[in-house]
Amino acid sequence: MSRIGVLTRALLELGPYASPEGRPESSALRGSPIGRYAARSPKGTLYLYIRNKEELFEAVVRQSLVPYIEGLEAGVGGATEPAPVLLKRLMAGCPKVISSPVSAIPKLVITEAGNFPELARFYLNEVVHRSMAVIRQVIRTGTDRGEFRGVDIDATVMCVLAPVIFAMLWRHSLGLYEPVGRDPQTLCDTHLQLLLNGLVDRPPAADETEAAALEQEEATR
Repeated sequence: MSRIGVLTRALLELGPYASPEGRPESSALRGSPIGRYAARSPKGTLYLYIRNKEELFEAVVRQSLVPYIEGLEAGVGGATEPAPVLLKRLMAGCPKVISSPVSAIPKLVITEAGNFPELARFYLNEVVHRSMAVIRQVIRTGTDRGEFRGVDIDATVMCVLAPVIFAMLWRHSLGLYEPVGRDPQTLCDTHLQLLLNGLVDRPPAADETEAAALEQEEATR
């Protein structure tokens, strides 16, 4: 298992074993899967590097999600491609994130936000707000250039994010009990098509042509 996988698994399992002070030093933790992994770690234990739940969480986020978001920022900042192309670029990595161990983090944050407000603020600043800023930049670029329809940008940003977050929440909750898993690639491809069909500002002639084609298809059924 990769270091990110180990940290994420540890993060998910730490809560039930943590001492009241938040330090992973209880006898229960030492007998847990995390404690057993730490005991055989070649370079010491997790206790040596991770002092509490918040620090463990920040380590996972900084090593996994932050580099991904930095890549999105670099891919969009100063880009001259059409906005639909930029939106496709943003969505391209979503299936991999949904399928990875770090997809468990949103569920954890939502569950623990009331108990760990600093953890929630850290995640908002380092992940959520930065992700929203990148999406907002793409949507605003598209509307300014006339490539996207005039929309409420902040509401549209939420609409872009919502299915991706839901997919991660589903995977680590109700999805555990589904007989057949849902394919993240298919979900993200479908989401992208719905976004583009709703956002791209096409000339009236294009809408009329599409409407005529749909009517003809219905007539032949």
